[in-house]
Amino acid sequence: MGDQQQLEELLPFLSLTSRPDVRATALQYLLGVTASKNSAEFFLKNKVFIKKILSLTEDSEATIAKDAYLCLINLTADGKFCKALLEDYDPVPKFVHTVTDSESEYADSACMILSNVTREESGAERVLDSLVKGEVGLAKVVEVFCQEGYNKNGKQLHYIGPMLSNLTQLREARQFVLDRDRCVVQRLLPFTQYQGSVIRRGGIVGALKNCCFETVHHEWLLSDDVDILPFLLLPLAGPEEFAEDEMEKLPDELQYLGEDKQREEEPSIRQMLLETLLQLCATKHGRKTLRDKHVYYILRELHTWESQPELKEAVENVVQILISDEPEDVDNLKDMQIPEGVQKQLDQLQGEGQQ
Repeated sequence: MGDQQQLEELLPFLSLTSRPDVRATALQYLLGVTASKNSAEFFLKNKVFIKKILSLTEDSEATIAKDAYLCLINLTADGKFCKALLEDYDPVPKFVHTVTDSESEYADSACMILSNVTREESGAERVLDSLVKGEVGLAKVVEVFCQEGYNKNGKQLHYIGPMLSNLTQLREARQFVLDRDRCVVQRLLPFTQYQGSVIRRGGIVGALKNCCFETVHHEWLLSDDVDILPFLLLPLAGPEEFAEDEMEKLPDELQYLGEDKQREEEPSIRQMLLETLLQLCATKHGRKTLRDKHVYYILRELHTWESQPELKEAVENVVQILISDEPEDVDNLKDMQIPEGVQKQLDQLQGEGQQ
């Protein structure tokens, strides 16, 4: 990273009134600085640069505005920088407007910044608060995410997925997604199998996992009104053939998948899917539904196929619950004796969901 004096000499050139070619050169140098290790520390001590970068996201020269956004993407990888950016400059309304502007060239960059700043709970709270109070709300963000080809400049908006996952750390965001009058969760479910982007796919699976912390909604999520189970199981299902008596017991969507059926390739997404199934096992209705739908068959084949030890264990945790005996009057799993490893993971998941 360049020394402070050299960087300070750039300041006059990082102005909208300087010559475009000079402005572009100065910003390109600064962009390189933002990509270096510990660069956020420098910018936090010299916040005038942050203000300059934010102003250049409005530059009429597209290459300059693009580089300004890239600077912010790099810097928001740092949690302390995110906190300062949100508290000192309140850029959320601007970025949300950019994301939802169907003509914006910078919508994807704004998505990435919002995804970064919502990773920590405090950032998620600030962004959600802005969405609740602002002109553009969470409903609009979900709408543009679900509408293929929304952005006329070919921006894909995939990073709304991780942003939604981050926001659903918060109960208020989970309640929005699970609002039975809004039909939000039903619109998100198909993206668990979206092949065009692992970012979008993983973001939505993360959001669904978070929503399943709300155990009061399990019966509704598993009902025909939502029917979440096939959307969680299909990514875990492979091309294996089942015996006819087993096949006919599976949900219709899981039958006769064909020899070209592939499982979710990203291990972290498989992990989240299994954690979501485990969370659904926290209620008596959830356990009964997973048993009645013979989820065990899908998990049995997944366990045989899975090569990663920690994911094999995650499969086993769900299977142990599904094949175990339990008293008829037990509703909450925490009221009965279950294997220590399963109890530990349930406690860990529940702890994450208390935010």
